[in-house]
Amino acid sequence: MPLLAGCGRAAEPYRQESYVFGTRVELTLYADEPTLAARAAGSVLADLDRLHRQLHAWAPDSEVAAANRALASGQPFTPSPELAELLRQGQRLEALSDGLFSPGIGALVAAWGFHADSYAARLPVPGTLAALVAARPRLADIRWQHGQPLGRKPALQLDFGGMAKGWALDRARRSLLKAGISSALLNIGGNIMALGRKPDGTPWRVGIRHPRHAAAMLSLALHDGEALGTSGDYQRYFELGGRRYCHLIDPRDGNADCRVQSVSVLAMPGRDAGLLSDVASKPLYFAGAEQAAKLARRFALAGWLLVDAQGAVWVTPALRQRLQWQQPPDSLHVTGAP
Repeated sequence: MPLLAGCGRAAEPYRQESYVFGTRVELTLYADEPTLAARAAGSVLADLDRLHRQLHAWAPDSEVAAANRALASGQPFTPSPELAELLRQGQRLEALSDGLFSPGIGALVAAWGFHADSYAARLPVPGTLAALVAARPRLADIRWQHGQPLGRKPALQLDFGGMAKGWALDRARRSLLKAGISSALLNIGGNIMALGRKPDGTPWRVGIRHPRHAAAMLSLALHDGEALGTSGDYQRYFELGGRRYCHLIDPRDGNADCRVQSVSVLAMPGRDAGLLSDVASKPLYFAGAEQAAKLARRFALAGWLLVDAQGAVWVTPALRQRLQWQQPPDSLHVTGAP
């Protein structure tokens, strides 16, 4: 998870924290009037709290839970504008990633136990896992009829945990700009976006955590509109029989066996920068160092960094030049583009 790196400041920022989408949210804002910053931050957090209740796949009274019941029974449903956007964006990004990212594998997430806030160190029931993998649930299985989604496979269950934080980051940015905030750093569960610069003219500086130590591995300056996201095997995981299993589940085979330690991606400024920073790290994680460059080009990333299972770091040339190392790796490979 990226970490906010300390740096000098020209004025006292307004800071507010919360806990949404099962993760920590940190807002750091600069404004001429403290009341303006407080109102803007409060509006963002209220929206995030509403979206959390609406999109929680495992809360029985959420919209996504109701959608999953409809999909399982083969019934069409009428989504809210937010859910419709997530479904359509999810279908687009699933296709772009060749299925290495899919919000349709909620049943696999539940089979591993990672749908709960606390989970046991246990493997899925073999028959259940094999059946879900054979069914290949994907958002591509949803067709639209008169604006209503209709599922084709009972195994298809929605879980937007791999994209909702980044999608919400884009909403938060638009909300702050509309409120007149032009200097801020937004962090939703390790997906970080910069608005403008700090009042002293310097860019925001953020860190990326070392996947095996609770400290920053490196830092980099984050420019206006850029978004940084990291997926790693150290956030939600358990160990069993000498092996580590994490919440990153490969849609191809249903495995959660942590083949890579972490992947960080840098998304260029744009309307969906936050969304891409959240989504793109997953297919790169499953593709591994040798295939990451091809997928990164599809997502038009500004750069990416991968820590493989042995702790070696793979990084793109442009991103390498922006890094300041706190814990330099023993093995560094500059590879691919961008």
